[in-house]
Order: sequence, then structure tokens, then C-alpha cells
Amino acid sequence: AETYAPLGESEADDGGAAARLPNNAPLTQRLAYTGPPRVLAALDIPFLIETAREAGGTIEVRVAVGSCVMEGKDLIRVYGAKVKIPERQMLEAIHLAKERTFEQDPKYALRLLVDVAIKALSPAINDPTTAVQALDQVEDHLIRLGNCRLDVGRVKDPHGALRLTFPTPAWGDFLLLAFDEIRCCGAGSIQVMRRMRKAIKSVAQAVPPARRAVVERYLSRLDATVGRTYRDSDERADALHEDSQGLGDPMDS
Repeated sequence: AETYAPLGESEADDGGAAARLPNNAPLTQRLAYTGPPRVLAALDIPFLIETAREAGGTIEVRVAVGSCVMEGKDLIRVYGAKVKIPERQMLEAIHLAKERTFEQDPKYALRLLVDVAIKALSPAINDPTTAVQALDQVEDHLIRLGNCRLDVGRVKDPHGALRLTFPTPAWGDFLLLAFDEIRCCGAGSIQVMRRMRKAIKSVAQAVPPARRAVVERYLSRLDATVGRTYRDSDERADALHEDSQGLGDPMDS
């Protein structure tokens, strides 16, 4: 997503900005949504920053990109503004749609990949190889995200004044989305368990040290799942082995 920039060599963050507002800034305006359910598809961030700067305040977007907006829900709150901002002006910067988009919503790509995997693992389809191929893409997506700045939800103007806040997912949110449903639905497939272990280890090696501990905790969760599922010691040992193909990669044998 275009909002997420690469990390510098010494930078790390967990993301998840539930935006902290300026201390003691009074609430000066709020904008509630009116209309049928819609998804927040994207924000015009430069426009919102300039709008807040001209008003002398801070704009807080109350809905995360990718979330559904319902009738009466607050879309925007404004703090510390010296003048009232026209509602139409703020709405121009809030792009609503009937469906999620990829533009500023990196969780959506993961969501679709996970859906492919868990559908393939359903009893009606029973296609673990497709789930393994989905995990290939999940791993790549996480490595890219894991090397990006995620704390993008607090934006200042060129003079250092906070002008815009909006909620963003934390690193752990991406991992939860990427692995938990596939782990649960694929527990009975040795192929999927092995490929997931390889993915988790590869992501842990590829991301900054500050983010590795969160990734490595998923190995313990995966171990527990394998332990509950495979009572036979040989099968359990096979399921605990990592393999980039699930079964059969000579580099992982």
C-alpha cells in the first residue's frame, strides 16, 4: 500500500496507531456518516493535512481504512480548530466504496490470500496444495510489510504540528490475520503445518529484530496445535519439520 514506506536500518515500530491527540485540545467539530453501509476505501492524506493546517487544528479519522461505516458513526472529529471546516470539504477526502480496495489497505490482500487457503482446506474441497501456495504469497506479503513503517497514523505538517490521526493495524494484527485461521483449518494437514512453520521462520529472519519476538511466539502456538492434533510420535515429528513446499523440498530435508 502506498501509505507504508520502507523502514530505515535502525528504525522499528509495532504500528497500531490509535492516534494520540494533542494534550488538552478541545473537541471543536464532529462529522457523522449518513447513508447506506460503505467501506472506507482510502484517505486523501495530503488534503486532510492541509485542511487541518488551514483550520489550525487536528483532524482525527475515527474509522480504519477497510472498515465498514454505518449510519450515525463518527467519521471525523476535529480538535483545537480555530475555524469550522466545511463538512463537504472533509468528505471530499474520505473515499467510500461498496468493497474494500488495495490502495491503502494491506490487510485486504492478506484477507483474500487467507480466504483462498481456508477455502482450499474445507472438507468439501480438501486441497492442501493450494493452501500451501497461498502461504507462499502470505510469507512474501508479511516480509514486505515487516520491513515497512507501520506507525503511519500520526501525520505532522512541515512545521511539526500534528494535523492528522487515523487508526492503523499493528504488526501483530497482520500476523494474526495471516496465520491463525489457516493454522486452525489446516491443523490436520502435515503439509500445511510444515509450510506454515517455514513461513514463520522465514518472516522472523527477514524482519527487524524488534519485530521478531512477535513472530516467534507463533511457533509456540503452532507447536501447541501440532501437539494437540498428532498423537503418533512419528506423525508429530513430521508435522514439526519445516518445508517450503510443505512436503518434498530437498533443501529442507
